[in-house]
Amino acid sequence: MGAVGTAGGGGAAPVGRRARELSAEAVRLHDAARSLLDDRARAVEAVRTALAPLRAEVVAGELEGIPVARLKDATEGRLRITAIEAAGFATVRSVYEARRHELRRLPGVGQQTADRALAAAGQIAAAVEETVTVRLDVDDPGPRTLALLGALYPLVEAGPELHRAVDAAIRLDERLGTLLPAARTAGVRLRLALLGRRRRQEVLDAVAGIGDVLADAAARGVPLLLAQAGADLLRGPVSDLEALVDFEVRSAEYYGLLAEVCARGPATAAGEGSLPAEVAERVRAQPLDDTHRRVSLRGYQSFGARFALAQRRVVLGDEMGLGKTVQAIAALAHLAAEGHRHFLVVCPAGVLINWTREIGTRSTLRALLVHGPDRAEAYEEWRERGGVAVTTYDTLHTLPAPDGAPPGMLVVDEAHYVKNPATRRARAVTVWTEACDRVLFLTGTPMENRVHEFRALVRRLRPDLLPEDHQGGGTGGPGAFRAAIAPVYLRRNQQDVLTELPALVQVDAWEEPSAGDREAYRKAVSEGNFMAMRRAAYADAEHSAKLRRLRELVREAAENGLKVVVFSYFREVLATVRGVLGDGVVGSVSGDVPAARRQRLVDDFAAADGHAVLLAQIEAGGTGLNLQAASVVILCEPQLKPTLEHQAVARAHRMGQVRTVQVHRLLATDTVDDRLLRILRNKDRLFDVYARRSEVAEATPDAVDVSDASLARRIVEEEQLRLAAEPA
Repeated sequence: MGAVGTAGGGGAAPVGRRARELSAEAVRLHDAARSLLDDRARAVEAVRTALAPLRAEVVAGELEGIPVARLKDATEGRLRITAIEAAGFATVRSVYEARRHELRRLPGVGQQTADRALAAAGQIAAAVEETVTVRLDVDDPGPRTLALLGALYPLVEAGPELHRAVDAAIRLDERLGTLLPAARTAGVRLRLALLGRRRRQEVLDAVAGIGDVLADAAARGVPLLLAQAGADLLRGPVSDLEALVDFEVRSAEYYGLLAEVCARGPATAAGEGSLPAEVAERVRAQPLDDTHRRVSLRGYQSFGARFALAQRRVVLGDEMGLGKTVQAIAALAHLAAEGHRHFLVVCPAGVLINWTREIGTRSTLRALLVHGPDRAEAYEEWRERGGVAVTTYDTLHTLPAPDGAPPGMLVVDEAHYVKNPATRRARAVTVWTEACDRVLFLTGTPMENRVHEFRALVRRLRPDLLPEDHQGGGTGGPGAFRAAIAPVYLRRNQQDVLTELPALVQVDAWEEPSAGDREAYRKAVSEGNFMAMRRAAYADAEHSAKLRRLRELVREAAENGLKVVVFSYFREVLATVRGVLGDGVVGSVSGDVPAARRQRLVDDFAAADGHAVLLAQIEAGGTGLNLQAASVVILCEPQLKPTLEHQAVARAHRMGQVRTVQVHRLLATDTVDDRLLRILRNKDRLFDVYARRSEVAEATPDAVDVSDASLARRIVEEEQLRLAAEPA
């Protein structure tokens, strides 16, 4: 910037030329930023406009169920409604939608009563509007639903990068909007020469500031970011069917964006749990950098990540299915943007692979698996190069204790595993917890009422909050205990934050096969037995990795009072699962069970108080039965026909379902599961769903599914070649 450092003598010409060049470039960048902000504002307004009639429809339905007598309550008894009721106005909706002059002409009503009635109806409608949820019906979408999906589509298609681009555009607009007017004088040599010394220096400082802004924007790739985001927002309109198909595939993104665009007060408050006001305020003030994050967050998820950052040592105890892993990754990504290089995740072996995949998918952070025979080498690589080390409880105690450079954050998944401080795993976690400044415990198991166990977790994080309690209870009673742990504990339940959340959450649960699993799998491959390959993960029930994960999912569902349906193609697998789960299973629906008996099993499942488990052969339970009592679906293995999985999940995810449906597909690495998914993913997604929605496909699923025989032959041959090249 030396060319703009002075204004006297022969330097004026270079200053003027350089200032004009910088200003022209800055104007172009400023225009791009303003254009993006305008385009996004129009897109957001289009969503709100499309949402309004759907919301009004839901509100009207709610008001229809409220008797007109409630208007009297809203006015604290000052409203006389006898004449209004006598005129046939039975519900709050009928009054709310009436015209003022219509009410005033009613016998015995008059101007004052009519005005009060309308005002009271408006107050009730406003209160209802703050709480209602718009659910998008994909089975019977009307024109209004399709219009909303079409409005959401360009924002969803733009993806998480749009948030980053908008943030950059806002910063540019603020900075350049101030600097450009001040710098324009520097482009005219005569005008610059006529300025006084103080004013001239202000102009030169503005030019220098523009240079700094442009250099920073270029270094961070902002011009390209703005251009790409702008192009995404200006995509041409898609057909109704294409938008509907995209919503089916990416419902989570649509609902998340809808919550973000139309956020309302109660949902925000629910997302903050029951934190004290001063803690909630501190959390809201905590920034959350998304530079290294590849996923958009719901409002409550953003708050959870900020809570972990602001409070530094916390327990995140959200109910199953609310995305604790994503919130943890968001916190790690923020710390990485601040310059931290090392992070450590400790988890049960059953979710080890899941963590590494989620980190790679949801962030730009590097995940290293520190487990198995190569764990020492992997640990040293992590120490040297950084990243997110992912290890198990049983491996942690074998790793060297942290020295002078502890991780930027320690994440302990399924933290209730270390509730007993006397165990080896708990002692190992304690060593790292004491060394780290930031610690995040994750647990979906509600522990507020298990005072002794919960105290053990909290004392590892903040012993100052809880004095020693040798009796094992909570000093001062449960109220005092909850108040004491509030600064470190955040839990949100589905019913509190699901007003605008996706109705379907799908998770691929990858498991590392046990030695027994691998032996059974190698035997099936050597025999060329494709069906045995598919069920090999359940051959050794005692050591099965998939069964271990299934038990964990069912246990967590039981802790939260959720009903579970377990699907498998194989009766043998279901029999094994039943033997493992025992008395918690209501029954098993299979092809040889008569239809009437199947329905009785489903009715018993629905009528069960709280948690229950139903087993179902996927071809028998996947069609004709309504399983909306279930909010957790477990698929024991991937299916050859995508329609089978779709139909099975649709048994639970359908009209009448009041909770988010969580679908967990159990998968084993380096097996037929991996091969099968890779082949099926190569099919064109849009064509597959278009075909599945057609009448022909619904009547004849085989019309769009991969041939069983050809797929089986291909996978068997590939696996035989792969395993032949590997040591046994």
